[in-house]
Amino acid sequence: MTKVVLPEKMDEIKACILKGDVVAFPTETVYGLGVQFGNKKALDSLFTVKNRDQKKAVTLMLSHIDMLEKYAYVDERIMKVAKAFMPGRITLVLNRKESVDPAMTNGLPTIGIRIPDSPFVLGLINEVGPLSVTSANLSGGGNTTNEKEVLEQLDGRIPLVVKGQTSSSLASTVVKLTDGKVEILREGAITKEDIEEVFNS
Repeated sequence: MTKVVLPEKMDEIKACILKGDVVAFPTETVYGLGVQFGNKKALDSLFTVKNRDQKKAVTLMLSHIDMLEKYAYVDERIMKVAKAFMPGRITLVLNRKESVDPAMTNGLPTIGIRIPDSPFVLGLINEVGPLSVTSANLSGGGNTTNEKEVLEQLDGRIPLVVKGQTSSSLASTVVKLTDGKVEILREGAITKEDIEEVFNS
């Protein structure tokens, strides 16, 4: 059975993630399911919990824009987009640096990076380091917006879920910026027009 904890129980949440466990938590979009970035065993557990296709990558969540260049190649236009929309409801798909373990992106040359506009998640990242995160549901299941909805799909499959309520049921906009153009991979609150206006300015 999955334990429900309050966001204030940061020590317990932190210990769970550092142990390599999978934790569900609210973001400003939908509930996320996260493990410590760089931990291959934990990442494998994340895929197992969701019944997720191993060929699909998961998002890297960071706490600050200055960290982008550690994991991905960033030029002036990409940085303009990052500064305009991060922290926020956007995931940037960029070319990953060779220093990033390919296992963390399932062998893909790109990496999706998001900086959430959630004080709780930013605080968690500052405590445990970057996180590998995907939506807190079974593959093919609906997005979740509170701990009850998470438990309906994942009770018993994860050790811990953080109690909360998201302000949206819409996941982040996923945009690929690797070829000098704006390519929307998943539509969200931030539109292609919004991004192109900044990218091409």
